[in-house]
Amino acid sequence: MSEENENLINNNNDDNQETITKVTGMYKDWFLDYASYVILERAVPAIEDGFKPVQRRIMHSMKDLDDGRYNKVANIVGHTMQYHPHGDASIADAMVQIGQKDLLIDTQGNWGNILTGDRAAASRYIEARLSKFALDVVYNPKITEWQASYDGRRKEPVNLPVMFPLLLAQGGEGIAVGLSTKILPHNFIELIDASVKHLQGKRFTILPDFPTAGIADFTNYNDGLRGGKVRVRAKISQYDKNTLVITEIPFGTNTSSLIDSILKANDKGKIKIKKIEDNTAADVEILVHLPSGISPDKTIDALYAFTNCETSISPLGCVIEDNKPFFVGVTEMLRRSTDNTVQLLKQELEIKLGEFEEQWHFASLERIFIENRIYRDIEEEETWVGVIRAIDKGLQPHIKHLKRAVTDEDIARLTEIRIKRISKFDIDKAQQKIDALEDQIAEVKHHLANLIDYAIAYFTRLKKEYGKGRERQTEIRVFDDVDATKVVIRNTKLYVNREEGFVGTSLRRDEYVCDCSDIDDIIVFTKDGKMMVTKVDSKTFIGKGIIHVAVFKKKDKRTIYNMIYRDGKGGPSYVKRFAVTSITRDREYDLTNGTSNSIVNYFSANPNGEAEVVTVMLRQVGSIKKLKWDLDFADIIIKGRASKGNLVTKNTIKRIELKEKGVSTLKPRKIWFDDTVERLNVDGRGELVGEFRGEDRILIITQSGLIKTIIPEITARFDNDMIVMEKWIPKKPISAIYFDGDKERYYVKRFLVENENKIESFITDNQNSQLEIVSTDWRPMAEVVFAKERGKDRKDNLQVNLEEFIAVKGVNALGNQLTRDKVNQINLIDSLPYEAPEEMPADEMEVIDEEVVENKESVVKPSENGEASKDLDIDDEGQITLF
Repeated sequence: MSEENENLINNNNDDNQETITKVTGMYKDWFLDYASYVILERAVPAIEDGFKPVQRRIMHSMKDLDDGRYNKVANIVGHTMQYHPHGDASIADAMVQIGQKDLLIDTQGNWGNILTGDRAAASRYIEARLSKFALDVVYNPKITEWQASYDGRRKEPVNLPVMFPLLLAQGGEGIAVGLSTKILPHNFIELIDASVKHLQGKRFTILPDFPTAGIADFTNYNDGLRGGKVRVRAKISQYDKNTLVITEIPFGTNTSSLIDSILKANDKGKIKIKKIEDNTAADVEILVHLPSGISPDKTIDALYAFTNCETSISPLGCVIEDNKPFFVGVTEMLRRSTDNTVQLLKQELEIKLGEFEEQWHFASLERIFIENRIYRDIEEEETWVGVIRAIDKGLQPHIKHLKRAVTDEDIARLTEIRIKRISKFDIDKAQQKIDALEDQIAEVKHHLANLIDYAIAYFTRLKKEYGKGRERQTEIRVFDDVDATKVVIRNTKLYVNREEGFVGTSLRRDEYVCDCSDIDDIIVFTKDGKMMVTKVDSKTFIGKGIIHVAVFKKKDKRTIYNMIYRDGKGGPSYVKRFAVTSITRDREYDLTNGTSNSIVNYFSANPNGEAEVVTVMLRQVGSIKKLKWDLDFADIIIKGRASKGNLVTKNTIKRIELKEKGVSTLKPRKIWFDDTVERLNVDGRGELVGEFRGEDRILIITQSGLIKTIIPEITARFDNDMIVMEKWIPKKPISAIYFDGDKERYYVKRFLVENENKIESFITDNQNSQLEIVSTDWRPMAEVVFAKERGKDRKDNLQVNLEEFIAVKGVNALGNQLTRDKVNQINLIDSLPYEAPEEMPADEMEVIDEEVVENKESVVKPSENGEASKDLDIDDEGQITLF
């Protein structure tokens, strides 16, 4: 046993006690050593060049082997093992990752597919060489700092002199001990533009750009620091009526994982699909086939809500600087990288200046040596020292203009000049060479004096030479939040046992209520005036005497509940109208006045604020003359759910019967379009589309010549080429001028939307046909600008009244030819005046969220003797009381 091990545990036999030597300190040191090694040597890239150690060694090895031809990856991996202390698998995997980023390595063979997740072929089957970009910006041995490799046999770079923000261009990810890093890739061109702006002293912003494209919301990017979040979505569009197509996927996913997540969501009942086809090759194409009757718009939102079609990425900018981990944002990373590039360019220029000056010095010496025939002075010298002295003596009269002293090494080089070169020496050519060197020296000094301008020119050259085809792929957009409860497929059925007071999805023998999903909330009202909102479950006890149950919509101000209740046993009856917009789940709310034994005599739920007319019938008690009258809920103000309500009668109600179904008493719903997120809303964000009642629709026209009308649902999605979106007036004609690809002429047509549930094309289907202008004005005017024909004056512009030019025809009609002359352009001009017919206004009743009414309103009510009266009294609290 070694002395060290003997000291770990020492038994003390004298007092029969064990003395334990703690090894805590040892483990602490070992752990810190291991953690430091993983952080510095494996997981986290250096800020100086953007490489992890294994990546740097791969790039150094590829430069060692570079001869312009492809090398087997297995050969490169084996060569890298001279520098890298780990196995070949880690080197090959790291090299494939670099190659898939398509920036530094020119690849040949099957290098895998980031879109499908397919792995690369074995390293013996694929080849690689350095790209022109890598050779241009990564290497310069003259300004590279070197260190010994792990076994001391070779030299490897401490950092490569990368003159480009490579870390931001490629991104980087790694998990170390106690920390991790996740730097997202950014756009090549945008990084160069940002570097130029930094050098110019301007502010800049850079955002990630993913090789898988997709759509991203960088609102909370937080400059790539800890705590930031990027939301990334697949690009999904409607392929046809029952098919969706996914053409771009979120970063960090592939088509296999994406399809798996869609199938799982379908199995769980969150979405409903028929089948999926994966046609991905060079580009992503996943076809999602929907059953008939399923809304494509809602399914797109559901895909974002329940599948990997939307993912969140949490960036974390961590790099190695001065052998320590350093947390930094992408803006600061770019500044440091750009400043480092400027310093590297300065070092290159200084080295180049030194080389040019050295060449000028020796060229001048050579000219003096030959032109003045100093070589003849050494003919009689017998020793080397004598030769050196003779040449030095001969040079002295001619070297006053030199920029440095002549050394013995310079004289030794002169003695190495061959006789053949001396015999063919041309003084003019020698002077031209010196002049050229002086010009180069002056140019380098100019660059050093204007280093920032030189660096800007350097970045501009990189953009010009390598920027083609590297435009932004990821679309930047602000996302709206998808409400999962609104887009989830109703995958189960809700039942109720009214007498026993149970609701749930497992009560199949009881009364069916509606379809629902397992993430819905349900709202339940009972006979004693209680209300509760609870989550859907297999079986939940609410309370006996359930009178209404439905799926609850949060913040729903349009569903109005009409209720008449008796306050306590034998008390007066009250009528109230209210909405339920917000609640605490599983809390019981009392909708009556709170008196025990209160009971609901009449209840109705109205999704659009309908107000019915009911007949109230009293019991024959005492001298009541009128036992029956009508009550119109339209006369009752909508208040908060906690309001007491208006007095109906102090007498006992026998029963209440529905006399007449009601119409909506709410104002038409205002719909806005938010161009930022390209969605409709009722919150006043964006541009007002219009006020919509139950059957009103939105008209949509696209640049590709498609027209359709849709119900103004908040979940509706819109095409990128949409050019018209407004409230649809069925009798209002649409006017269009389009170019027909078959006949190569412009045509005018006016038409009405004939089928509100169908998407129709109103231009011909030739691939060269295109929509020129479209107008939804009643009397539109267009101006035609003719092209100038050779040898003729340009024709005057033609103004066309489209209403007079052509009558309203069918949507599929060809239309009338506009002109035979060659057209330069067609413009819409101010329309002719027209007074559109007014819409019939609906009865309006404003929804009041407050529980107290501040102004007096007149309502129809019965008197105690049953006579109708409009007299009322408002107490100090604003409560309306009917006599």
